[in-house]
Amino acid sequence: MSKNLTKRSEDYSKWYNELVVKADLAENSAVRGCMVIKPYGYAIWEKMQAELDRMFKETGHQNAYFPLFIPKSYFSKEASHVDGFAKECAVVTHYRLRTGADGKIEVDPDAKLEEELIVRPTSETIIWDTYRGWIQSYRDLPLLINQWANVVRWEMRTRLFLRTAEFLWQEGHTAHATQTEAITEAEQMMNVYADFAENFMAIPVVKGVKTANERFAGAIETYCIEALMQDGKALQAGTSHFLGQNFAKAFDVKFTSKEGKQEHVWATSWGVSTRLMGALVMTHSDDNGLVLPPNLAPIQVVIVPIYKGDEQLEAISAEAKQLMARLRKLGISVKYDDRDTHKPGFKFAEYELKGVPLRVAIGPNDLANGTFEVARRDTLTKETVISADIVTYIEETLEKIQKNLFDKAFSFRDAHITEVNSFEEFKDVLENKTGFISAHWDGTPETEEKIKELTKATIRCIPLNRKQEAGVCVLTGAPSGGRVLFAKAY
Repeated sequence: MSKNLTKRSEDYSKWYNELVVKADLAENSAVRGCMVIKPYGYAIWEKMQAELDRMFKETGHQNAYFPLFIPKSYFSKEASHVDGFAKECAVVTHYRLRTGADGKIEVDPDAKLEEELIVRPTSETIIWDTYRGWIQSYRDLPLLINQWANVVRWEMRTRLFLRTAEFLWQEGHTAHATQTEAITEAEQMMNVYADFAENFMAIPVVKGVKTANERFAGAIETYCIEALMQDGKALQAGTSHFLGQNFAKAFDVKFTSKEGKQEHVWATSWGVSTRLMGALVMTHSDDNGLVLPPNLAPIQVVIVPIYKGDEQLEAISAEAKQLMARLRKLGISVKYDDRDTHKPGFKFAEYELKGVPLRVAIGPNDLANGTFEVARRDTLTKETVISADIVTYIEETLEKIQKNLFDKAFSFRDAHITEVNSFEEFKDVLENKTGFISAHWDGTPETEEKIKELTKATIRCIPLNRKQEAGVCVLTGAPSGGRVLFAKAY
């Protein structure tokens, strides 16, 4: 199987685009800016979904589903929210087609909608309009709802998984009786995302809050997790927003408190999307193809027989099927590839490209010696393991791969957080080293904009664990109370 991937060092962007397509994750569709997620890519997304869904339910959330279409008037109720999304909205104006005089299909001009409908870019407005009917008393709170859905944001420059006009995601929307409860919820969900990214995806993240410029439209505070890709660019991997009472006031969602007073509820919203697929590819993969953490791999172990003739294949298959049964009992997903249409070498290359964590080869010599040859995808090393130890070896090695991928990404990330004290240093690191730049900032949106204009770097977050220290802004020299993280980002 010919991989012929562009090397990361030659053209990282091209390497990424080729890998997503060649590893069978996704492809561009006939609709500009939209993608087709292929079965192998979707299987990874399903594993992400299943784990996140479990984590949401463990923290008391329930799933529901809300309409794809949102009346245009809903958007005008929360001014900053509509400003934030106006340029990305797809609008439905008509509800019927007809055959024209020339025999071609056309939009029926008589079928104009009384009010245009927006294809949801996010669901705050339709959900808060619904919550008005659901919430009357403090007994109805907290309301903890999540939905798995697709959204549309009309992007002009698109890249598979990272930025597409339509993408899949989950969005949580919660209502609370007090400000403290809502803030606790927003922080909790940021922590859930961080836990998922680090322990499931093996991606280290920085937890922080966004600056006013980078905040979600309509939020009072946006909590985020930021990851670093191998090319030294940052990627926002998840956000959780404290919305205050903005949406409750816009949609008149009130409850009667224990004291019998009418009060507006406090809100949060939070989400992660198929963008995480891009993060996964760009954090771990190499010049040979995908590298998947075992927790997310659709196939954790692949068994490839090496044989001449049906008799050898039969004996190897009996051994392979026994091993498969034992691994499946432990919840390990395993595939036996006995296709006679491809040679073992082709299969080895295919599973390497697709990032399968462990490959087991069984040949006639292995049968005679009671051994298996096991190859690790993360280190590209091979070991011969005796039959008696094989199941334990596989179980332990999958855990080692998961940890190794996190440790490797963590070391890279830590080596790419650079403290700078002058703008010259700032530009030098950005151009020659890349990664996160830890620098003092005077706290003004004007300075933030100016730095973005001059360098294309944005403030990724104000880290939650930053130490308070007096300093001077890297651009203006004005006083600063602590460092923030800048980077170029996806």
